[in-house]
Amino acid sequence: MKRIAAVTACPTGIAHTFMAAEALRKTAEVMGYDIKVETQGSEGVKTPLSEGDIADADLVIIGADIHVDPSRFMGKPVYATSTSRTIRSTKAVIEEAVSEAQQESEVQQSEVDVPALPVEATVSSAATSVASNSPSNGQKHLVGITSCPTGIAHTFMAAEALRKAAVALGHEIKVETQGSVGAKNQLTPEDIAQADAVVIAADTYVDLSRFKGKRVYETSTKQALKVGKGVINDALALPEPEQAVAGNGKGDYLQSVQQAKADRSAKRSGPYRHLLTGVSYMLPVIVAGGLIIALSFVFGLEPEEGSFGAALLQIGGESAFALIVPVLSGFIAFSIADRPGLAPGLIGGMLAANLGMGFLGGILSGFLAGYIALLVRDKINLPANLEGLKPVLVIPLLSTLAVGLLLIYVFGAPVKAILDGLTAFLQNMGQTNAVILGLILGGMMAVDMGGPVNKAAYTFAVGLLASSVFEPMAAVMAAGMTPPLGLALGTLLAKRQFTDEEKDAGKVATVLGIAFITEGAIPFAAKDPVRVLPACIAGSAVTGALSMLFGCTLRAPHGGIFVLAIPNAVTQGGLYVVAIAAGTLVTAVAIAQLKRWQPKAKAAVAEPQS
Repeated sequence: MKRIAAVTACPTGIAHTFMAAEALRKTAEVMGYDIKVETQGSEGVKTPLSEGDIADADLVIIGADIHVDPSRFMGKPVYATSTSRTIRSTKAVIEEAVSEAQQESEVQQSEVDVPALPVEATVSSAATSVASNSPSNGQKHLVGITSCPTGIAHTFMAAEALRKAAVALGHEIKVETQGSVGAKNQLTPEDIAQADAVVIAADTYVDLSRFKGKRVYETSTKQALKVGKGVINDALALPEPEQAVAGNGKGDYLQSVQQAKADRSAKRSGPYRHLLTGVSYMLPVIVAGGLIIALSFVFGLEPEEGSFGAALLQIGGESAFALIVPVLSGFIAFSIADRPGLAPGLIGGMLAANLGMGFLGGILSGFLAGYIALLVRDKINLPANLEGLKPVLVIPLLSTLAVGLLLIYVFGAPVKAILDGLTAFLQNMGQTNAVILGLILGGMMAVDMGGPVNKAAYTFAVGLLASSVFEPMAAVMAAGMTPPLGLALGTLLAKRQFTDEEKDAGKVATVLGIAFITEGAIPFAAKDPVRVLPACIAGSAVTGALSMLFGCTLRAPHGGIFVLAIPNAVTQGGLYVVAIAAGTLVTAVAIAQLKRWQPKAKAAVAEPQS
């Protein structure tokens, strides 16, 4: 291990690139190694490595903050790190690279000496290695994801290592790279469906929800680089996931609720999916901020400066609520363009908030940022040695500039006027208009119970909180609680019309209802939508109308009935409970009457044998 080939690269290709190269040269010379270093950056490739340099090298060190193509180094041990670590801890980098190269060489030698029993990390993986190399086992199909914190060097090198390992073992693998320019070579539902195992080689969080029912093996990018074959074998050695066992009662009901929500989420597509992604990331911010604001009202509606109540108001109102529009915008853009959309989305959202465009501006800026970033990413091509500039300079600069100018000069004034007009209308509307709005919002909450119509009503009400319009939020939350509560009461009023399973489910629906989880009604609706949906819509519409009629306001965006325990969080608290109770009763009576028109299922009774 005396000859080393190295590549250093940073986004600008100036300071860190050359400092890392010089550090490697000097330290390697002191340690007695022969090293050739290639630098890559905005000025192009300097001192390029020749084919002979690479062929003679015992190992390769890549000190880079941008993507460096590893395909030239196939068959060579590759050690990847950042330029900053290469500069700060040069000796440690070289020692670790040499050590890993020696370990890899020993593993490969063992595989040559004892082909029937490849050396792997565990006994089980060794046994599996024999099985997976056996012709009788057949070719396997795998999928994988690689990701590292910078999304540059390790991400792509780990993907290449997994591909090489799979081919060497006679298997097929498709690897999605989640890098700094977004996801590449994305896995389709069909890819995942036919996969025998999933390999996640990542040093960052990776969402595993796509891989339910599959064997998932998680490891690091470094492990994939070092022992790719072992990773593949360990993934295939995992036992098949246990299939969900059919249950009954509360557990089965909750499972059906979760399954229904998952199925609905999987069907979302297009702009609606992007909007819901933004809303889902915004909700924790607005719920935390809203509840903290509500808690501040324990100390009065206008806490004194410097008091604990004022501190809570500063946390919830001035900090959390200031992030609502930027987070909504940022993650709409993230859903459209992946990582490249995040910076212009967040900046555009903050600009929309500062321009007084509210949540409407946040939605608009999110879609603008996402599609503009996507356009820049896909349409602007740079030379290979400058490609690393795209995620850190080109995309953020151009897309943020375009979104900002469009918001300031084109959309800012009209969207602000629309929002101001809507706010003024809601704050000054008469009783009749309030009741009509409550009927509409309440009915929307029960139309699809967590679907697009429900989320549209909820997003509308949540967005108005930042404009100090609190009545719609009260109507929406009350109406969202009504469907599961009404169906639970219906199972008590008309016991003969419900099965024992539905009666047990009604008990769970009560808990979900008071916690403002409208999806608690989904299993009932899925079984009998013709009767359940009209009953739920009627009850929710009544609740929404009564809440608006009574002038109830709600300053917390979630929490269900429990927000009543927070002083001043709900105005007209007694009448608010009356509105919920009235809608619950309407739903219960309606479902009881509608169920009577349903033919009652009779258990088959065996005739006595003569």
